[in-house]
Amino acid sequence: MVTALLLAACCTPLLAAEPAQAIVLRTAAQEGTDPKFIAAGKDRITGLCIDIMRAVEQADPGLRFVGDQRWKPLIRAYSELESGIEDVQCAVQHTPERGKRFHFIGPPLYTIEYHFLVRANDPVTIQNWDDVRRLAPNNVVLVNRGFAAGDILTAMGGIEVDASSTSQDLNLQKLIAGRGRLYFHRGPGLQQLLQRTGTADKVRILPQVMFSARLYFATSRQLDRRVSERLAAALYQLERKGELERLMRKWD
Repeated sequence: MVTALLLAACCTPLLAAEPAQAIVLRTAAQEGTDPKFIAAGKDRITGLCIDIMRAVEQADPGLRFVGDQRWKPLIRAYSELESGIEDVQCAVQHTPERGKRFHFIGPPLYTIEYHFLVRANDPVTIQNWDDVRRLAPNNVVLVNRGFAAGDILTAMGGIEVDASSTSQDLNLQKLIAGRGRLYFHRGPGLQQLLQRTGTADKVRILPQVMFSARLYFATSRQLDRRVSERLAAALYQLERKGELERLMRKWD
């Protein structure tokens, strides 16, 4: 009996010292969204969102993201977030439609700015939305399917939109081939996109910012509220320390 008590007394501090099991947050890398997620060789994904998630894990070691090294099309990632197959998605633009599907938490991670991209030999200048409308009938605007860019253009009205392609690379090739007059896409990272795709000498970025929006962490509506609040607290901590701004500058 005495021996058993001694063993229990010895083991109790060791058991108490064991860290609590981390809360697992299921997510995925969104295809075609660099610099949020960027392919970096075989089976490795880097990018702004990867850095933000690692920073969250350092700020709160009790949170752990899984799935960020697995690609999914954006439409599927959002569908699985809505259904609860995934728990969170990084850097999502709030729209009325998405507000009905997801919860948005924490501070804004960063601000995006939308520009038009055109062929390098196209002399067009765009200062406002009326300039785009006046290009008709040659005013087809390419956007990535499932991205908020399509909703923005639809709300503006009077603009023909082609949202049939899901990737940046495909839309750049369509633009170069003349299958669209403009490509509406967001920064940061537009110049890096042109360099990565080898199109920097064929496509130019028009300087006018046409629309801006803030991006947030989005969570499944099925995620426990206490977990959402804990994630939000870690994000606010990163904001106060200037870490979110530092990471944004790194990938801009």
